Amino acid sequence: RAPIGNLGMISLICLNAQLHTPMYYSLSNLSLVDLCCSSVITPKMLVNFVSEKNIISYAGCMSQLYFFLVFVIAEGYMLTVMAYDRYVAICSPLLYNITMSHHVCSLLVAVVYVMGLIGSTIDTSLMLKLPYCDVLISHYFCEIPHLVKLSCSSTHDIEIIMFFLAGFNIIVTSLTVLVSYAFIFSSILHISTREGRSKAFSTCCSHLAAVGLFYGSASFMYLKPSTSSSLAQENVAPVFYTTVIPMLNPFIYSLRNKEVKAAMKKTLRRKTF
Repeated sequence: RAPIGNLGMISLICLNAQLHTPMYYSLSNLSLVDLCCSSVITPKMLVNFVSEKNIISYAGCMSQLYFFLVFVIAEGYMLTVMAYDRYVAICSPLLYNITMSHHVCSLLVAVVYVMGLIGSTIDTSLMLKLPYCDVLISHYFCEIPHLVKLSCSSTHDIEIIMFFLAGFNIIVTSLTVLVSYAFIFSSILHISTREGRSKAFSTCCSHLAAVGLFYGSASFMYLKPSTSSSLAQENVAPVFYTTVIPMLNPFIYSLRNKEVKAAMKKTLRRKTF
C-alpha cells in the first residue's frame, strides 16, 4: 500500500496545476523518498516471507543498507525543508513567492539528496570495515544496529562514531524544525482572528504528525545503546519506519488537506467523463 499511496500523491500533484506550488513540490519529493525507501526493503521482505528463508547475502545486505540510508537521511532533511517552507509561508507571506522561488526549491531539494548520499556513503563505509562471521546474514533487512551485533570484532569505536553521525543528522534537522515552529507559533498567536489562527495552524498539522512519526522512530532505533533493545523490538521497529510510515504519510497529508481533496475529486471527475 505504501507504493500505491505515494505514487498516487506524486501523480495527483503532477496532474493538477493548482498543486504546482513550493509546498506540494516538497510533498511530492517526500512521497518519492518514501516510495524509494519502502521499495528498497519491501521486495526482499516479501521474498523471505514466501520462501520462509530469512537470509540475505553480504553484498545484497550492503547494497540494501546504502540505498536505505540515502532515503531515510533524505527524508529527515526533506521534512526540514518543508518546515522552512511553512515558516516562510506563515511568517513572511508577502515574500513567500520570492523566497521560495522555483530555483530556491530546486536547490533545497538537491541539497536534501546530496546530504542523503554523503551520509549514506560514510555510514556504509564504516559498516564495510567490520568483519562478519558469515557471508549470509539472517535477517530480511540490513540496518546498522543489527549489523553491529553480527560483527566478529569489537565495535565500540564504530558504535560511537555511528551514534554521533546519527545524532548530527537528527539533532540538526529536528532543531531546525523546532526553531521554525517556534517562530510559526509565535506568528500564529499574533493573528487577530480565530479563523485566521485556525487556518494557519491547520496547514502545519499534517507536517507535525509526519515529523513526530519519523523522528520518534529514528531516535528509538539509533540514539540508544545497541544492548538496550530486545529482538522483538529490533524486528518491529524497522517494519514501522520502512513500511508503516511511508504508507501513512500520503494519508496524513490528504485527509486534512482541502486542496488535495479538491484536486483528487477533480482528477476522478476528469477520468470518469
